[in-house]
This record gives sequence, C-alpha cells and structure tokens, in this order.
Amino acid sequence: MIWLDKTSGSGFKSVQPYRSGYFGVAIKLQPGYTAGVITSFYLSNNEDHPGNHDEIDIEFLGTTPDQLYTLQTNVYIRGSGDGNIIGREMKFHLWFDPTQDYHNYAALWTPSNIIFFVDDVPIRRYTRKSEATFPTRPMWVYGSIWDASSWATENGRYKADYNYEPFVGKYKNFKINGCTADGPASCRPPSVSPPGSAGLSQQQLLTMNWVQSNYLVYDYCQDPKRDHGQTPEC
Repeated sequence: MIWLDKTSGSGFKSVQPYRSGYFGVAIKLQPGYTAGVITSFYLSNNEDHPGNHDEIDIEFLGTTPDQLYTLQTNVYIRGSGDGNIIGREMKFHLWFDPTQDYHNYAALWTPSNIIFFVDDVPIRRYTRKSEATFPTRPMWVYGSIWDASSWATENGRYKADYNYEPFVGKYKNFKINGCTADGPASCRPPSVSPPGSAGLSQQQLLTMNWVQSNYLVYDYCQDPKRDHGQTPEC
C-alpha cells in the first residue's frame, strides 16, 4: 500500500532494471474524491537519463465522486531535454469499478511491441516502427501516488483536496518476468499468447478492438491539436 497526504507521497522501485519483459500488478483504487491524484505503475529510466528518458506508463487519473476513473497508458521515447517531453497517450474508461476490488494491470515490453493489459484483456498495442519511436534502453519498475492537480482531472479543473487525505493505492500480486539489464543476451521476454499477428492471437485482436470501440476516450494519434511531426508513427 502506498499513500499521499499533504506532507508527502510514497512509492516503490524495483531492485534492478529490465530491458524487456512482462510487468503486472493487481491494484485497488480509492473511491470518493480523488481529483488531481495520480496512482501509477510504470517503467522508467528517468534517474539514469534525466530530461532524455523513456517510460511505459499505466496511470489512473483521479476523479470526482460522480465521474469514472480514467486509465491512461503512455509511452515516452527519449525526452527532448528541454522539458517538452512528448507523450503518446491513450486513455480508457473501464468496464468495471476499479475501487470495488483488485484488478490486474500489466504491460508486456518486447523488442517489437508494447502491449497493455487489463485482467489479461489487451487494450492497446504500441508497435516498434523505428528506433526513434520505441524505447530500447533499460528501465526500472516503479509505483507511485502523487499530486498532479495541474492536469490530471479534466485538464486541471478539479484539484487535489486534502480534506479527503490520505489518498491510498493498494497493490498486490506482482508479476515481474523479464530480462534484466545485466542478464544474458540470449534472454527473451515471455509470450502471453499463441503465435499471431504482432504477438496477439486473432481472439485477442478482436477483444482489443472491442475495448477500443467501446471504452477508448482519447487517442493521441487522433488529436488534431497535436503536432504529429513529433509522433511520426501516427
């Protein structure tokens, strides 16, 4: 369990970095007013490459009691170094209430794809199209809960309210199976499906399409306000 109050936040970090693998955990989110608060599980090498880092993010954007949680998936590749880090966000609502019970959230990172899962259901596949648009450097596994009032809930309209503290994120059943940064070159990341199109079976592809048709609420590639010269994979 990790928590945030008006004095500090908290989090965790893996003992070693990875260069590929399956990274999953069961999370139960706090109900009620959580606007402005981010509960996350992610991979990053920001400590090794500040301002020029990579990330693979699973983030829950806090909400007000009458609204749904938003699950944001994101990929960063070699930040620009000037503070203008280019993200590749896809946001979803969920087909269940994530505050009522634990659910499993995971990312599979291979040399060719990043696939995000919710309860073993694939919701997003990010494919390697070039060296410049795919993270290849080792990353650590993190979890954190923090105040992102400036943007997290309706673009900052609702802020964190510490009358509702502490804000708590509950984590259990970690499933980490990957190739460590100093492991043998022969190591290969695990597979989560039989051989299929880009690592997903036909049934998994159909399920992912169903999720994106019914629960996707934002896709950076479909955002006309974005400069897609910075995201050529779109």
